[in-house]
Amino acid sequence: MLVDLVVIGGGAAGFFSAITCAEHSTKSVLILEKSSQVLQKVKISGGGRCNVTHACFEPRELSRSYPRGEKSLIGPFHRFGPTDTVEWFAGRGVTLKTESDGRMFPVTDDSQTVIDALLDAAHDAGVAVHTSEGVTCIDKRDDHFELTTDAGNSYRAVNVLIATGGTRMAAGAKLAASLGHELQPATPSLFTFRIKDPRLDGLLGLSVNPAEVKIQQSKLRSSGPVLITHWGLSGPGILKISAWGARELAERGYRFDITVNWLPGIDPATVIAEKRATEGKRQLASRSPFASIPKRFWLRLLETAGVPEATTWSNLSKAHAKQLIGQLSAATFEVTGKATNKDEFVTCGGVARDEIDFKTMESKLVDGLYFAGEVIDVDGITGGYNFQNAWTNGFHAGSAIAAR
Repeated sequence: MLVDLVVIGGGAAGFFSAITCAEHSTKSVLILEKSSQVLQKVKISGGGRCNVTHACFEPRELSRSYPRGEKSLIGPFHRFGPTDTVEWFAGRGVTLKTESDGRMFPVTDDSQTVIDALLDAAHDAGVAVHTSEGVTCIDKRDDHFELTTDAGNSYRAVNVLIATGGTRMAAGAKLAASLGHELQPATPSLFTFRIKDPRLDGLLGLSVNPAEVKIQQSKLRSSGPVLITHWGLSGPGILKISAWGARELAERGYRFDITVNWLPGIDPATVIAEKRATEGKRQLASRSPFASIPKRFWLRLLETAGVPEATTWSNLSKAHAKQLIGQLSAATFEVTGKATNKDEFVTCGGVARDEIDFKTMESKLVDGLYFAGEVIDVDGITGGYNFQNAWTNGFHAGSAIAAR
């Protein structure tokens, strides 16, 4: 049987491509997913809530959140961006809400809501879905493709779309390479920093917002909430800098020093001087003088700076004040490795961008071959940007194939 479109990969980009094509044409569409479940990344994203997109509605501004792919995405975002994503899901009964940091989630706070909408749309559009069937080989004939799967089945397709996700999994990348595409090396893009430091012990789950993070001996820096975890430091402030520095940090073997300013925009010396004048008899340990720094962390910083427990503001020595200011505004931590954040597992690398027409997502090398999502060398920072790229790619690919 000849299928009009075979989509390799049952994730966000694959489903959106398949649905768009099927809804805008009478073409037959089949999704082949190698695992037993589809849309698994949607399921666990955002702590099980699914960070669908980001409330950034100006295409050029939005594109700046992609360390790789910024220029390539400006045009596609003009034609299908977060506004279109919000409308698409609203039209299928999924209302999105915007949180204070711009992330957009379903009002149900349940990723299953998003999964159900995609599954229902695919079913209603007549998209066939085969799970536990990974494509192992793809050959291009004159007017069609021939695909072989690990289930022992063969398929013939007029068009093929590869949407297998991050190239860390290698499957989709190998298929693209077998058809002549150049691959950029796969490198983890969103990860947390492994840090063993007594300043962080016992403070699991504590967050400081905002904080500023700099990589020493580098131009890399970012700002945002920083979260203390059992393995070190995480949160958007860390994840963002890991994305922008993905290749540089890999080259350094994930061993480097960082400087953290826990009080960006605030001069702690000025606050200390004010406390000396207005609260001289109050002990420093009684409460944190900074709204963004929780008391437990403040006590740890006092301990690190060597400030005796019963010290009052008027009795704080110049030497201890200097140590405390250093811990607040320029704390150095040694990073000894990376850890995959439970909600984020993004890679940079994949099919080279200059080999893809971003108006249609079609290969410039092979007629009828399309790509969408993370298999391309495009990745965004944390906050819903990678899903938006998947929806945008999927819309353009599906529309182009429908129009063929």
